[in-house]
Amino acid sequence: MKDKTKYPLLFAIGLAFCTLLFFINLGIGSVHIPFGEIVGRFLGTAFSRKSWEIILFEYRFPKALTAILAGITLSVSGLQMQTFFRNPLAGPFVLGISSGAGLGVALLILAGSAFGWNLYTGAVGLWAVVTAASFGAVLVLLLMSLTAWRVKDSMTLLIVGLMFGSLTGAIISVLSYFGDAEQLKAFTVWSMGSLGSTNSTQLAAFGMATFVGFIPVVAFMKSYNAMLLGEAYAESMGVNINRLRWAMIISTGILAGSATAFCGPIAFIGIAIPHMARLVFKTGDHRILFPASALMGAIVLLACDAISQLPGTAQTLPINAVTSLVGAPMVIWLILRRNFSKEF
Repeated sequence: MKDKTKYPLLFAIGLAFCTLLFFINLGIGSVHIPFGEIVGRFLGTAFSRKSWEIILFEYRFPKALTAILAGITLSVSGLQMQTFFRNPLAGPFVLGISSGAGLGVALLILAGSAFGWNLYTGAVGLWAVVTAASFGAVLVLLLMSLTAWRVKDSMTLLIVGLMFGSLTGAIISVLSYFGDAEQLKAFTVWSMGSLGSTNSTQLAAFGMATFVGFIPVVAFMKSYNAMLLGEAYAESMGVNINRLRWAMIISTGILAGSATAFCGPIAFIGIAIPHMARLVFKTGDHRILFPASALMGAIVLLACDAISQLPGTAQTLPINAVTSLVGAPMVIWLILRRNFSKEF
């Protein structure tokens, strides 16, 4: 099959599969809503049961959209970092941005009680957690930006990002040690990740953050192609490495930071999905890989969310547990591949 016809066909199949998974997510759960009823409702026909209206549009529809946005933001962030650092195991957590968001929430939940705060429950708690996570992500983003201004070597920047992640993890461990049982449970639940805690206002803010985070991606898409052969080659092709580094940090910070703020830390999507996109689309062209990674990220996270619902039961698995079951074997397989180095 020629490339000119291969990519449109693959995208069409992916979009169809994503749409199918979207409707499956709307139907499954503790209360089953028939597929025909859902399709009919979107075509203007009323539900046969009024309770389905509330379940669909107040809970499942925002949750499915959140899964799509989180899948897009995390996978695109991972692809940017893997290409820039030329490291197949780089991901949104590497720069410490997701860890910074976790530190913000830990300070709110675990340290907040020392000052009599209890802002992580109720309607106010939703925005309090998002604000705390965003503040932590922005703080680490600023520190990484200052580091990028002083450090010109990409691998050194990668190591500094890992150290920021380790530092924030250590602080979280200390806070957890002194936290009481209720606080620890609240923070543990958040750290497991959740796609169902966003309301319509937060969903709109998440969508806006995704749009803003994509601006540097679109502006520097051709520069990422040049980075495949190293910084020296990219510079010889006229790429401003320092400007690309800043664009990558800002874009990854906004995309991964917003996903962590609204959904909690979601593992392996940022690492595994870019590799899946390369395997399926068989290309290194980032004009194809970026939309392909975004599409496959949405598909995989919708599938993981469907699995986490445990159809037929009232139980729901943490989304982080399901993504780890999918992503960890993928990463292990990549490490064991004989031609692992040929992808970079």
